[in-house]
Amino acid sequence: MIDELDTTSVRGSLAIRLRDAVQHRWPAEVQAVGVRGSVAHGDDVDSSDINMVVVTYRPKTGPKPTRRRVDGVPVSLAVITGEEGLGQARALTPQWPLVADGYLTTFPLYDPQDWFTDQREAHLTLLSEARPVEFTREARHNWALASGAHARAVRLTQWYDTDAAMVLMAEARVHAALVAGLITRTYFRNEADAVKRTGVAMADMQELDAILKYQAEELTARGRPVDGTLGELFD
Repeated sequence: MIDELDTTSVRGSLAIRLRDAVQHRWPAEVQAVGVRGSVAHGDDVDSSDINMVVVTYRPKTGPKPTRRRVDGVPVSLAVITGEEGLGQARALTPQWPLVADGYLTTFPLYDPQDWFTDQREAHLTLLSEARPVEFTREARHNWALASGAHARAVRLTQWYDTDAAMVLMAEARVHAALVAGLITRTYFRNEADAVKRTGVAMADMQELDAILKYQAEELTARGRPVDGTLGELFD
């Protein structure tokens, strides 16, 4: 994470303006404001967006979550209460490889009570206490989604609906990447980073089928088989 925001850049200066606008309009409701993603990592480029998060004291206060362009720059504004944000940081979910970076790398633009530090510490505590079986359980969830999307893509190809098959293959690759991330406790910056770093970005149907079979064997070896009896459904 960066030590200081570059306010001379287009995205850095816009982030400050957005923070000031939020604080000016909701001065009593906002607990913290931060920026995530490439701006927080310090490797943003001209095509990068601004990933802002606003933390409020109470639900349904402050700005509404939104996505739009501001002065030509894509902006994503997330809004969450302090309690909810800490709760999310303490929970392991199937989306962990895509959300962990936000918990661990947020540059505070306004944070008088060190809320973002608390969120980071809450997530680090979760990671230190989570058992391997908890990660494989979430991995199995993503495997089911990847396998289902892959099967539908195969069927659509047989029906010559290649456009829809391509969409489902993209979905299958993402979930296969999340399986790999959960098994290895690796988190990613975004979906594109996930499929690239796990080597599934260019996998065709046969290659992805082989990857899914390997992942199924790995999950079985780790005590989370992808197939089972009805009684095992709730384990």
